[in-house]
Amino acid sequence: MTAVTEATAQAAVKFAARIDRIEPSATMAVVAEADRLRQAGVDVVDLSVGEPHFFTPQHIKEAGIAAIHNNFTRYTPVGGTAELKRAIVERHAADFGSAYKSDEVAACVGGKHALFNTIQVLVDHGDEVILPVPYWVSFKDIVRYAGGSCVLLETGEENGFRASAEMIRRLVTPRTRLIILNSPANPSGAVMSSRELTEVARFAAERGIWVVSDECYVYLNFSGQRFSVGSLHAYRERIVVVGSLSKTYAMTGWRMGYALAPAKVVKAIEKLESQSTSNPTSIVQKAAVAALTGSQECIEQMRGQYVQLRDRLLKRVAAVPGITCAKPEGAFYLYPNISAFLGRRGINSPAEFARRLLAEAHVATVPGEGFGTNRHIRMSYATSEKELDRGAERLEQFLAKLGSPETTKGR
Repeated sequence: MTAVTEATAQAAVKFAARIDRIEPSATMAVVAEADRLRQAGVDVVDLSVGEPHFFTPQHIKEAGIAAIHNNFTRYTPVGGTAELKRAIVERHAADFGSAYKSDEVAACVGGKHALFNTIQVLVDHGDEVILPVPYWVSFKDIVRYAGGSCVLLETGEENGFRASAEMIRRLVTPRTRLIILNSPANPSGAVMSSRELTEVARFAAERGIWVVSDECYVYLNFSGQRFSVGSLHAYRERIVVVGSLSKTYAMTGWRMGYALAPAKVVKAIEKLESQSTSNPTSIVQKAAVAALTGSQECIEQMRGQYVQLRDRLLKRVAAVPGITCAKPEGAFYLYPNISAFLGRRGINSPAEFARRLLAEAHVATVPGEGFGTNRHIRMSYATSEKELDRGAERLEQFLAKLGSPETTKGR
């Protein structure tokens, strides 16, 4: 090896500054550690995964298989086929009363991809983005990757972590470019009322601020008020709806999402997509059409079971002395407050709590730091009743070893 090549090999690798603005996904880190333990033969109860435990409905799978047999395996238009775009806008119109056109939808490689593309084309260096806390782990880092900064809106556990239009309005500055909404929310399951969502869209439009509504869990709303800001025709010129088939149809691994937005925004998203992923997988597009145009009975069946699973786990968790937990109105997570146990046996943070719970009781959860809070963990109830019961029993045993909590419960 020459002196030059040796020096080059020993030199530290310098990455682009933008990659240093972000952190690895907290949820993916937990999944990796749980998988490592399973590979070592450990019986892990996994309450960390943010995906349905149901299998993809049969008619959707058959559509994907048929696409392969029919050789539908070539490139498609970047933003999706005309058939898929039509299926997306017609399904959204039927369910929410919207009126999007085919040039106002872009299909992407999952809802996260649609969100990433949207923020990259709308947020620039120095822009501010209002983000309610707790937030989904990727929101903040996607904004930072684009060069923007997040203005965090603290919500209250006593109010079910719901943000209000007035709370959001108070954080608006001349640099506010965008407001991120997520209802039902990950990780809290909070649902904003249609009245509050409408008010946010109204004052944002008046001020020329964009609203990006992540509606990944919009069909998993247990409040009886299923609503999309995409139905607010008067304010649509400042709204982007990000949707996903992952949670709705148990299609997480298929990777199919979309953005509904003004045509000029869709054109910009497709421009970015053309230089990164190109089109979503052709086969998945056919399966997505089957999901959107076929029977929607599977959605109602899954939602009904999620309500039962939520109530089952909530009853067990809320009965533990020292734990408080707001009742989620959507999605499939609990976000319990475990702060009464911090400071015990060397556990001083949710991250350490989750690490010890996994290492000692073999229950995988996600610590609240990844969602912007320091008193909580996220528990997914998208699993079987048996697994929920096993997880709850192990949690109770783990907490019993820590000792009785302080009387300042949920401090």
